[in-house]
Amino acid sequence: MSGIGVRVGRGFYDTFVLTWRNTLRNLRDPGFLVTEVLVVPVLFTILFAYVFGGAIHVPRVSYIDFLMPGIFVTTVLTSTLNGASTLAEDLTQGLMDRFRSLSIAYWAVPVSRVIADLVFDALGVLIMVAVGYAIGFRFHGTPGATAGALALVLLFAFAIAWLGTVLASALRTPATVQAAGGMLVFPLMLASSVFVPTQTMPSWLRAVAQHTPVTYTADAIRHLVLGTAGAEAVTMAIVWAVGIATVSIPLATFFFRRLAH
Repeated sequence: MSGIGVRVGRGFYDTFVLTWRNTLRNLRDPGFLVTEVLVVPVLFTILFAYVFGGAIHVPRVSYIDFLMPGIFVTTVLTSTLNGASTLAEDLTQGLMDRFRSLSIAYWAVPVSRVIADLVFDALGVLIMVAVGYAIGFRFHGTPGATAGALALVLLFAFAIAWLGTVLASALRTPATVQAAGGMLVFPLMLASSVFVPTQTMPSWLRAVAQHTPVTYTADAIRHLVLGTAGAEAVTMAIVWAVGIATVSIPLATFFFRRLAH
């Protein structure tokens, strides 16, 4: 096997080991499991379903069925913020210095972080599907549409995880990452179709909210869940996810290469 093949093989092994390490770290952190995987998504669901849901009218569909696709998106967003903060904490504690002494492939660090984030994103979404079913949510599309909806959630999670990796590697301080991530995520999440139809918003806000990646993704998942026509939303959601990943992966690689040298 050539020298390049050996290095690539070792890089994949490094990625596996670091993914296992990141997964165990999250599993051993009760605060992460309770807050990010359970409490925040469930609280959002209960708050909007039972506190605000009675005041929100969505034509031709129950509010629970409208809400849950948006909850899947918020689960991914909030989980990514925590993952980026955890990565920044690792960096401030000299993680890259220790890895340099072990000759670990620098690219294994961000890749393993993204894979671990995807594992917990998938877990969080499955939990929210169960919570949704408990309060009346149902998938109304075909099995293929249901699988497509879940795949789209994970594609969006993949793209956002890389964006979080860029924030962590560029800013490095957990508090700064949390602040910057919150300033980016929460306006996009609230000014979108996650919780309410964009048609109810003022015209100036609606013009922006209808064209964000969060709105396109929530709408695309909603169309697939409800079994309604929504090819444009699905296409645009995929375009946004691929676009975010295409920009974020080289940026994360650039920052981690600088950290590794």
